[in-house]
Amino acid sequence: MRPARVTAAAGLATLALASAILLTVFRESGARRAVLWSAGIALVIQAVAFYLARRATPAGVFKAVGVGALLRVLSLVVYALVFLEPLGLPAMPALISLAVFFFVTTVLESWLLTS
Repeated sequence: MRPARVTAAAGLATLALASAILLTVFRESGARRAVLWSAGIALVIQAVAFYLARRATPAGVFKAVGVGALLRVLSLVVYALVFLEPLGLPAMPALISLAVFFFVTTVLESWLLTS
């Protein structure tokens, strides 16, 4: 398992790269705001999920990763149903970007946990 600083740096770099790509795809101001909100939410949720996975005992890693996956799905649903309208964010860029952020950081998380 890699040190926490390396993990944090890799996660931030991955989110920054994915954000840059998504900001070139979604060019309207509302869509850009939605991408940035999604990046912030993904950063917090992924940090919690990765912390749970790192702190789990070897026998409990699978459960911790499962809890992290459930946390990601629930946060996506809550974001869609509760926060999009009050924040005035367009649904498509907000939800696509959050799903993309979760996907790329989850792939990164599995690599960081196993190496």
